[in-house]
Parts: sequence; structure tokens; C-alpha cells
Amino acid sequence: MYKFEPLIKQALWGSESWTISGVQGRETVVAEGPMAGLTLNELVSREKALLVGQENYERFGNEFPLLIKFIDARKDLSIQVHPNDEVARRHGKERGKTEMWYVLESAEGSKVEGAEAPFLYNGLKCRITPEQYKQMVENDTIIDALARYEVKEGDVFFIPAGRIHSIGAGCQVVEIQQTCDVTYRIYDYKRRDKDGNLRQLHTNEAAESIDYNVLPDYRTEYEPQQNVPQQVVECPYFTTAIYDLTEPMLLDYADLDSFIIIICVKGEGTLTADGETTSLKAGETVLLPATTREVKVEGTVKFLETFA
Repeated sequence: MYKFEPLIKQALWGSESWTISGVQGRETVVAEGPMAGLTLNELVSREKALLVGQENYERFGNEFPLLIKFIDARKDLSIQVHPNDEVARRHGKERGKTEMWYVLESAEGSKVEGAEAPFLYNGLKCRITPEQYKQMVENDTIIDALARYEVKEGDVFFIPAGRIHSIGAGCQVVEIQQTCDVTYRIYDYKRRDKDGNLRQLHTNEAAESIDYNVLPDYRTEYEPQQNVPQQVVECPYFTTAIYDLTEPMLLDYADLDSFIIIICVKGEGTLTADGETTSLKAGETVLLPATTREVKVEGTVKFLETFA
């Protein structure tokens, strides 16, 4: 089991804590144990399929495929979109970016920058064309085309590449995403950077990336339950389940050829696997190697389980 030193990134709108990252130049480092000091990708290079699984190693090589973040929005983030793999490669990038959000408890009741309640934008609420999109960016009305959600702890939003989105002031989320840092900024409220310049927009790249389809609801619906795994996302890049435990549970990974990431979002407990026990508390992330057969979880603890 591996824990990593988080990377804290300050931004105009708030902060991010990258708890697992294989992004080149922004890799997390093993925090403790015999592998302490190794970057995540150095660990993959050393352990190979034993860490990530045979299929994942053949697919991604020595680059870890997922990035885990805790995001604290003190101001509204820019309206943005990520390209899919095909569009990203046309733009000279290695891959696109599909992600998901899990809303944290601390978002409830927060009031930041005048926000009445934590909220986010996810998807289009009305049909627009690429030409209309460019006009709405130019005349500051693009927000009028977006689906807006007031959110609470436990809300889940899946964000496939191409879906316009943004996190609002007062909202805190866990983000699970492909290892990719390609973001096309659509609109940024005419904000300026530290040098007084308007922040760069990527209007044309975004127009090529946006999925213009409209859905009736972009929130992932599920019925919260205790002591039962609840799968909320399954896509080609990751599968994620929510566990809300009040009693011990044995997790069986004998048939899974993948690493497992445990992301604690509330409470505290312990993980025991292969004769090793480690603590788990809110805000912590633990990486289990693909050789892990079973894990015993104890404590009153809520966590996300994700793997590729």
C-alpha cells in the first residue's frame, strides 16, 4: 500500500491538492516505506504490471493512468471543456480527458464570494451551434446555455470529454480523471492574471471539442446506502464505487487485474492487506498494487474506490 505527498496548487479561484499524479513534471512522491522518495512514475517503472496490472501496463507503459485531486473553489472556476482522445491528438496532445466529481460534505452551507449555495455547471441545457457558442462567448452570455446545479455532499457528476463544465464558489469536490492536464478555457468572467492581463481563452479549440448534445439531467443518480458498494461510474478510463461503512468489510480483488485507489472522503478507519495495516482518514488517498487480493476495511468511514 502506498501513500503520497500531496501536491498543493494555488490558483486564482482557490486551490487543488493532487494526491495521486503521474503528470510529467507534477508527479506525486511516495511518502513512506521502502519506496519513499520515488515519484509515482518511477514506482510504475520499477514495479510495472505488479503495480498497475498487465493490461494497464501494456496500455500506458510507465505513466500512471489516473490523476486524483481534492478541489476547493473559493471563487468560480472558468467555464471549460476537455478534448477527447481523437481531438487531443489532432491538437498535438497525447490524450484527452474524461473525469468525474464527487461533492464533499464541506460544500454544504458554504457561502463564498456571495454564493447563496454551492453550485456547479455541467452540460448544455439548450441546443446551440458552434457558431452560436462563439457568439455567446463574445457577448458574455455563454453561462445562459449551461445546466446549473446546486449541490450537496455525495452528489456525483460524470464529465466525459467534450462536456462543458465549471465548479462554483463554495464547492469542494474530489476529481478522478485521466492523466492529462489539457483544459480549454471557454469563459473566465473577464478576470485578469497577476500581471493585469485578461486570462487566455481557447475559443476555437473548445469549439472543436464540445459535445453539443443536450441531456435532460447530468447528475448521476444513485440511492445512498451503508455497508454496500455502490458503483456510480463505469467508463473506458476508470470505474468508481462509493462505500459508506459502519462495520468492517472485506474487499475482494482476486479477479481484478488493476491497481485500486481508495479515496477517503469522510470519517476514519484502517486498511489491512498482505499483512500490512495503514490508517485512512478524510482527505487521504491510498494506492493498492494490482497484486492485492483482498483488503479489510475497519472503522466508520466513507470512501471512493476507483481503478482502471
